[in-house]
Amino acid sequence: MATSIDVSGTQTSAGDEGPGEIERLSSEKEGEKSIDFDYPDGGLRAWLVVLGAACSTLVSFGYVNSWGVFQTYYEGTLLSNYSPSSIAWIGSIQFALVFLPALPMGRLFDLGYFKIPFFISSTCIVLSAFLTAQCTQYWQFILCQGILTGLACGCVSGPTVGVIGHWFKKRRGLAMGLRAVGSSVGGTIFPIVTKQLIGKVGFRWTMRILGFILLFVLSIPNLTLARRLPPKNVKGGLFNWSLFKSVPFTIYTIGEFFTYLGLYTVLTYIDVAALSVGVSPDLSFYLLSIENASSGLGRLSAALLTDKIGPLNFIAPTTFLAGILTYAWPFAHSLGPLIVVAIIYGFMCGTYVSSSTLPLFEMGEIQDIGRRAGMFLSMGAIGALIGPPISGAINHATGGYEKVAYYAGSMVVLSVVLMLITRHLMLKSL
Repeated sequence: MATSIDVSGTQTSAGDEGPGEIERLSSEKEGEKSIDFDYPDGGLRAWLVVLGAACSTLVSFGYVNSWGVFQTYYEGTLLSNYSPSSIAWIGSIQFALVFLPALPMGRLFDLGYFKIPFFISSTCIVLSAFLTAQCTQYWQFILCQGILTGLACGCVSGPTVGVIGHWFKKRRGLAMGLRAVGSSVGGTIFPIVTKQLIGKVGFRWTMRILGFILLFVLSIPNLTLARRLPPKNVKGGLFNWSLFKSVPFTIYTIGEFFTYLGLYTVLTYIDVAALSVGVSPDLSFYLLSIENASSGLGRLSAALLTDKIGPLNFIAPTTFLAGILTYAWPFAHSLGPLIVVAIIYGFMCGTYVSSSTLPLFEMGEIQDIGRRAGMFLSMGAIGALIGPPISGAINHATGGYEKVAYYAGSMVVLSVVLMLITRHLMLKSL
């Protein structure tokens, strides 16, 4: 998508430009061209950055996306006295906080601060796993697995959008897609490992082993991720309120909120719903891993296609299909149909997660991408926080998942409508 949108809301007429102003603008344009020309868009160093970013999403989004297996385990054992909706708050806090720190971390990144905050956050992820192993009460899980894990994962994953933006331009979609594949790898592996380990060594040692796995994987991005472009103190503080003068940015950001009101519902409840229709517990937990594995294929397809056809052209139809599959999910009453839903839904969901931030690069300067992405993802954080508990409350009130699906699917479909409006405003066509 080559169209560039001016989000500043200001215009300068030719008559207002004196010789000094013209020289300054000319110098800025030449500087922008040199930066554009200097994007590596490949090479060993740039691909090591992508590897580090993929490892970051593996231990952040991938770990958090395995929440479904914890939801099922807690409902049956450690937190069996609590309702599914109450337990879901732990996962929802995780989901929300993975997005929320993108704003302060993005601003720090734009100002040139990256390595030390990233290392501290990595340490907190590992620490949260060991602390969760000691939890026995609901409030302890909220603090350790909900708040600490979510915040630390968000601080690790958020800046990687800006890092990749420093190293790639023409192949940015490919790099961002490969970054997102790490999330699917983690979301596929962690549920299986967690389920198998709990049965063999118990919950506490399972969390400790996961902590050591997280420690190893996090060493890779701490060694490979690095800024490339010089920092620029773009005017404004933590929030760049002038961005909301751009109608496309505003509508697209609202769409992010509605997307995550519904998108994580199937991820959270598919294995629990499978148990309710008689699927064996030894098989139901694999649905989450299947969904995440298929999500990886969706992210990879987005990586290969968004640079060619444009991100909104790709994710609008695929996200719409994710909404339709959400409607269909409760009517799958046996393992076979549930596997089909998990595969197709996971693929479609993965395309959005992989590419939703790509249009933001066309909505302002590259030096402000961290803050811009942070504001966008913060809206997703609010949706991710309240979406699954709302679904859990609907399930508790109705005793089934049909109304849950109607709610979640409708939120996703509404977000697609807002994507199409954004595309129309940016390109003046559908």
